[in-house]
Amino acid sequence: MRKKIVAGNWKMNNNLNQAIDLTAQILSSKINTTTEIILIPSFPFLQLVAESCKNSMIKVGAQNCNKNEKGAFTGEVSCQMLNSVGVQYVLVGHSERRALFQESNKDLVEKVNSCLTNNINPIYCCGEHLEERNNNHHFETVKTQLVEGLFHLTDNQIKSTIIAYEPVWAIGTGVTATPSQAQEMHQFIRQLLNERYGESIAESLSILYGGSCNASNAKELFSLKDVDGGLIGGASLVAKDFIAIANSF
Repeated sequence: MRKKIVAGNWKMNNNLNQAIDLTAQILSSKINTTTEIILIPSFPFLQLVAESCKNSMIKVGAQNCNKNEKGAFTGEVSCQMLNSVGVQYVLVGHSERRALFQESNKDLVEKVNSCLTNNINPIYCCGEHLEERNNNHHFETVKTQLVEGLFHLTDNQIKSTIIAYEPVWAIGTGVTATPSQAQEMHQFIRQLLNERYGESIAESLSILYGGSCNASNAKELFSLKDVDGGLIGGASLVAKDFIAIANSF
């Protein structure tokens, strides 16, 4: 049975006190025990959040990593460092990283490899822009991102990976993919996994939806056959909304 996962990407939000308060509110809330919760704060708060969550069921992820283990890369953070402070997941290829920092699929291969080398599970993000969807290139775009950035992995390696589909046109816009659009793309991704890795692996991997998922629409989205949870942005900054999403299965 596939894991049901809700991951909260705080992006560049919260100061120290806000991070402490949000973590405490989530930890004190009643959460469906069958749902895996991942908190993804900014770098300065990772160790604090990881320490706070150590004796709970909540996992901690980072928003980015550098592909190198160490060296003269001022301002960068390696997976080796992240692992040492208790990080278990890393977002790789988020649409904002692709767009704002020009990360290529080739770059992401090396980040994925570094994650796995350091016993960190990649959350690999893929998704199309509005123009690509309007021109009916959305399937081609997502396939290219997966084939070039992720499908070099072996059968055993891919089992440690989560995929997050994020239609870029629905991130932070208030527009959400319709249930049929979300299911169609998730099903497409699972079919690609089936073709590359076989049915058993394809059916075991969790695929998350990311794109204006909130407390109001999570239940409908999570009821879809191939949607196994959500990568949550803005709604993850409000504890009661995030908990409501986590309890939407």
